[in-house]
Amino acid sequence: MMKTIGVLGAGTWGMALARMLAVSGHQVTVWSAIEKEIQDLSASRQHPNLPGMVIPESILFTGDIQQVCGQKDVLLFAVPSVFVRATARKAAPYIPDGQIIVDVAKGVEADTLFTMTQVISDELKNPTVKLVALSGPTHAEEVAKDLPTTIVSACEDLDAARQVQDIFSNTCMRVYTNDDVKGVELCGALKNVIALAAGIAAGLGYGDNTKAALITRGMAEIARLGMAMGCKEQTFGGLAGIGDLIVTATSMHSRNNRCGMLLGQGKTPEEATKQVGMVVEGLNALPAAMRLKEEYQVEMPIVEAIDALISGAITPKDTVRMLMDRDQKHEIPYVALDGSCEGI
Repeated sequence: MMKTIGVLGAGTWGMALARMLAVSGHQVTVWSAIEKEIQDLSASRQHPNLPGMVIPESILFTGDIQQVCGQKDVLLFAVPSVFVRATARKAAPYIPDGQIIVDVAKGVEADTLFTMTQVISDELKNPTVKLVALSGPTHAEEVAKDLPTTIVSACEDLDAARQVQDIFSNTCMRVYTNDDVKGVELCGALKNVIALAAGIAAGLGYGDNTKAALITRGMAEIARLGMAMGCKEQTFGGLAGIGDLIVTATSMHSRNNRCGMLLGQGKTPEEATKQVGMVVEGLNALPAAMRLKEEYQVEMPIVEAIDALISGAITPKDTVRMLMDRDQKHEIPYVALDGSCEGI
């Protein structure tokens, strides 16, 4: 059955999903705050960062946020994490009661430590709205080509998660549900920081052994923090956890991996971000990751090392030395069965 869908944000992920939903037979309207972006996409039917993807003629474009929000079955937030609050504030007057909102931005707000669905909720102040986090190992470049992809629809209200599952599922996209929305969102934000570390190692010329170690131990850090915050252990071993971390830490489609490689080659954070040419969410998530680590008293040495590098306190090679010279440990992949983190 055709659904009406509004998409807030015309970046690579927003447009890849808009195109996928339109091809599935849904009526899609895309909003952007940048008028030139709307004009260019509407006229060319191509996205500059998704070469080869043709934007269906059925997709409507608008710069009017009231038009994209009004009377839609689903409203999709696809703006970068740093713009989620401002976008939610702008959209709030036009969002009806009971609206299903799907967020695909991945981040944790630095000052409030809110996840993105919490940020949206904080701005809307409407308890009837149903907020779903859609997250997993999903590069826009591959979704735009209809390559097989899996993703997680997460919401405490599983009926809402299932509605989103039904709308987004097709022959190329398989959607799973999960009620651990905080765990799913935490994975989506912090895996970007670990992907920076994997990229730095690659930029230094290190190999697959190093990358595998960073991915495995990085997920251990994310899971330790998540468990301390009350998230479910199973989430970290699933698509939104280790699945998303693998794809982000290993693929050249990943902005965070590419940025890390440039950092490892000696570029400054500013130079690396400029060369990547798009938002690097791992850099945005880093301050919140450090604050959460302190607030929950969780050991996160990889996150600490990346923070020290970004702040200019150490060099890329120092980050590796800092991790390798730590006290010897007994490996516990996530947490002990009693919930403790001793010896990790």
